[in-house]
Amino acid sequence: MDITVKGKQMDVGQALRTHTEDTLTAAVTKYFDRAIDATVTYSKVNSGFHVEIIVHAGRGVTVHGQGEAGDAYPGLDAALERISKQLRRYHRKLVNHHANAEIDEKHAAQYSILAQSQKDEEAVEYHPAIVAEMEHYISTMSVSDAVMRLDMGNLPVVMFKNGGHGGLNVVYRRTDGNVGWIDPAIPATV
Repeated sequence: MDITVKGKQMDVGQALRTHTEDTLTAAVTKYFDRAIDATVTYSKVNSGFHVEIIVHAGRGVTVHGQGEAGDAYPGLDAALERISKQLRRYHRKLVNHHANAEIDEKHAAQYSILAQSQKDEEAVEYHPAIVAEMEHYISTMSVSDAVMRLDMGNLPVVMFKNGGHGGLNVVYRRTDGNVGWIDPAIPATV
């Protein structure tokens, strides 16, 4: 696994760099032997250090963790705890998925939170600028896998091709903290 350790407006010494690489490698390889890369960023905040870790474990799986503490080492431990928890959950999900390969799409709905109707808000005239456009591969997966990817990647939205019916679906993080699921109706051909 390729590990990049860097500091924002600070120098990361060799001892901290070596400790970071060793502990991160041990934490990640416990669940995934072939993780692709990781980036650890240390930054100084008012009363200590902020540590941000991003691990690309493969096949579109990216986990993100953050930690803050008075010293860099406990900050790393806090961020690693979050990363380890996400990797453990994903690894358990993979093991359970392979053991129960015959679960149909109806049961996947039990593990996801269905989209709830939101209150109508007054329309505000707003024209945001398009910051970036890029091509993105849309994966085929179940709703529960999409919710898991949303949580693990700390993402605001995940668009995916529903494995049950082949249509495009979206899961997203709502402002109230819950997860919404958009499953548009597929019109019948005439």
